[in-house]
Amino acid sequence: MTQRSSSQRRTASLTPGRIIEAALRLSDHEGGLDRLTVRRIASELGVGTMTLYSYFRSRDEILDGMADYVLGRMQLPAEPPAGPAEAMRDVGLAFLDMMDEHPTVIRLFGSRVTDSRPALRGAMEAPLQRLVDAGIPGPLAVRCYGFLITYSIGFATYQAPRPWGRAADAGGGDRAEQRRQRSHVYSALPRDEFPRLVELAGELPGLPTNEQYLAGLEAFITSVLSRPDLSPPG
Repeated sequence: MTQRSSSQRRTASLTPGRIIEAALRLSDHEGGLDRLTVRRIASELGVGTMTLYSYFRSRDEILDGMADYVLGRMQLPAEPPAGPAEAMRDVGLAFLDMMDEHPTVIRLFGSRVTDSRPALRGAMEAPLQRLVDAGIPGPLAVRCYGFLITYSIGFATYQAPRPWGRAADAGGGDRAEQRRQRSHVYSALPRDEFPRLVELAGELPGLPTNEQYLAGLEAFITSVLSRPDLSPPG
């Protein structure tokens, strides 16, 4: 098979979805959004740069497509929640899982607004419906949604450059050893300048862990459950 016919086959099998998937793969695992260029995506797919411009007019359109792709596929548990607390956990953990699977979306949230129907359905309509179905009144559901998404974005942003906080199977590596080394960083500080950091050196590496995220989530849930305007489902 000639080089030209091979290139023609790759071009013939190209779709907008394949382009978005390649862009996400590169951005999530090979340098983030800053290094993502149309040329790099084209190279990953084995096609010419101009070929991509027949599907997307600009890099910005590709970024919009990436946001739509991830948000539109956010997954909530199939089983309906037993009540408001479980519904809030479902939504919060779904946001965190989505950002863990696609770290790129953290930056996309901070730089773009999408009004595509798949994105609105997956990342707004479905979570809000989950909260309302669990007995949370609409206006309160909106406030809960706002907290859950911004809390998840903030936590995921903090966790992303701190690999010792992630689960052992999320990217590989010996997390226990990484946390031990991080603890040593704090314990090795001059005690007269940093008495609390030295004293709490064993606890501080836990700040970017999912356990810390869950502690904050449960505190928020407790505050919502104490509200007089919250009614049980049914």
